[in-house]
Amino acid sequence: MNSINSTRISKFEEALNQALPIDTLHIEDESHLHAGHAGAEGGAGHFRIHIQSPAFKGLNRVQQHRLVYDALSAWIPYEIHALAIITN
Repeated sequence: MNSINSTRISKFEEALNQALPIDTLHIEDESHLHAGHAGAEGGAGHFRIHIQSPAFKGLNRVQQHRLVYDALSAWIPYEIHALAIITN
């Protein structure tokens, strides 16, 4: 992971922790898997988020993902090009 994406991940973690009560959170930088991809040319990254939150209870997957996207909306699409979300 490069230092830019390491800094980004720290910001994403902070934003998610402010927006949601979190039991577990792990963010992976998958940008290296997409080198040369048109969407990555501007410097935006590809990330995979594993997150568990009591806020997800009773919500369907789309509603859970919406909470995550809302918390990270300030960085989409300029710092986050692609986001995979796993809510177990």
